[in-house]
Amino acid sequence: MTATTTAPPAFDGTGAQVQAIEFAYQRSPDQDAPQPAQHPVVVVGAGPVGLSLAIDLAQRGQRVVVLDNDCKLSTGSRAICFAKRTLEIWDRLGVGQRMVDKGVSWNVGKVFFHDAPLYEFNLLPEEGHERPAFINLQQYYAEAYLVERALQLPNIELRWHNKVTGVAPHDAGALLSITTPEGDYRIDAQWVAACDGSRSPMRQMMGLESKGRIFQDRFLIADVKMAGSADFPTERWFWFDPPFHPNQSVLLHRQPDNVWRIDFQLGWNADPEEEKKPENILPRVRALLGPDAQFELEWASVYTFACLRMDRFVHGRVVFAGDSAHGVSPFGARGANSGVQDAENLAWKLDWVLRDRAGQELLATYGPEREYAADENIANSTRATDFITPKSEISRLFRDAALELAREHPFARRIVNSGRLSVPATLHGSSLNTPDTDSFAGIQVPGAVLLDAPVQHGGRSGWLLRTLGPDFTLLVFGKAPAWASALPQVTLLQVGTDVLDTQGLLAKRLDAQPGTAYLVRPDQHVCARWRTLDEAAVHAALATATASRQPAAASADLATA
Repeated sequence: MTATTTAPPAFDGTGAQVQAIEFAYQRSPDQDAPQPAQHPVVVVGAGPVGLSLAIDLAQRGQRVVVLDNDCKLSTGSRAICFAKRTLEIWDRLGVGQRMVDKGVSWNVGKVFFHDAPLYEFNLLPEEGHERPAFINLQQYYAEAYLVERALQLPNIELRWHNKVTGVAPHDAGALLSITTPEGDYRIDAQWVAACDGSRSPMRQMMGLESKGRIFQDRFLIADVKMAGSADFPTERWFWFDPPFHPNQSVLLHRQPDNVWRIDFQLGWNADPEEEKKPENILPRVRALLGPDAQFELEWASVYTFACLRMDRFVHGRVVFAGDSAHGVSPFGARGANSGVQDAENLAWKLDWVLRDRAGQELLATYGPEREYAADENIANSTRATDFITPKSEISRLFRDAALELAREHPFARRIVNSGRLSVPATLHGSSLNTPDTDSFAGIQVPGAVLLDAPVQHGGRSGWLLRTLGPDFTLLVFGKAPAWASALPQVTLLQVGTDVLDTQGLLAKRLDAQPGTAYLVRPDQHVCARWRTLDEAAVHAALATATASRQPAAASADLATA
């Protein structure tokens, strides 16, 4: 099955058919230009992060070239757990419903010790959210739906079999050298987004590196397709030291197409090549599923834990996002989800700079904000990995004692760590926030992602996040003063007029009273809130949120927040 960027491929086939899609190389007019062609934005890498960034920019009216050295989607399940926040971002990009329809939705996880359950947890215990806590969806499907969306946008150009072989940054951008099946050429980009994965050739070509910790343990991933329905619910199941895989841990997830993802801890001394052989994988799977289980092995891989990040994500006009900038161990589903949030943070800032709405000071804030989020993810991932893979006999004794206590005592369950699941970072110390001057309860502080809630809009039932504007939104509980409707690049939403809080959940989640107002960034983070609107205060907050005016007290380094 071959696809081109002019004739959209069929992405509704089986997993094997989707993975077999090949995108045809097409010669670009840039290859025949006497001088390097000029482009405002070039994205290197057509994975979930690069495609999300390109789509976001294109929907904002920017022209984007996406370069990828391959011509296929990912093979195997790879990243499978996509979080509620990622789905909300993809809703805005026009692909969220497609992901949910195909994916397996889940909110509940269970933890086992030996052969007995310890406890269960619900990641979204309350009603009134459009999206589940997570869906499980093979990465190749996610990429397919993102490619499909990109092909619908005329200002995205996807160039397959275009391998970046050199990058020469300069004051006004970066000159890229590219190799294709028909020879080499160069293009000059005002901005380059390096979304080219954990091994990032872009990072290497610029002489940069990721630093951190590599864990001495290995895990086997096995995707197995069941012949019938498996006797497991749609939940995340994690075992410590189960009888079918003693002294190690196992993770089980259900995926679409009746495929089950199983992660087996192997230990550092395991031979990766031997462990990937079917004759060594199948006995492990049968020990878990039972001797009579009928299944086929679809894909397998062995991986090593690593928690790494670049010192800085912004290097002049070259910006790093996703795995090229930071990497975490897989427990907690923080890699792809954090990368898509990188893309969302970067897209609106880059759009504003390209439109001359803001200076480069705004784009520079991408670095501290997403570096802070990466550090939070790395800390959570490291703690989970240390708990799952004790480094000494004393550590193992402590871990097992905590697991035994967790059977009966809820306090001990806070110690157990099978991977704290991904949630968006609250950017407490961002220089784009306006600190509260009024008293509020709850978690919707400046720097937090705005929580969704059911509303009625335009006479129809819907969801708050879908009503927000593409730039800033001023959400006012009650009638807003006349000046509020004239704010540039701001959508005014009056609760009670423009949107109706049909269940009272919006006011509850935002601790709102009549007159309360929230200023929300284009990436749906709260940046300011007040009990009473003041025109000068709103203008000042907008200036702060676009880096037009940096408060003296704001920290430039979120890691110290």
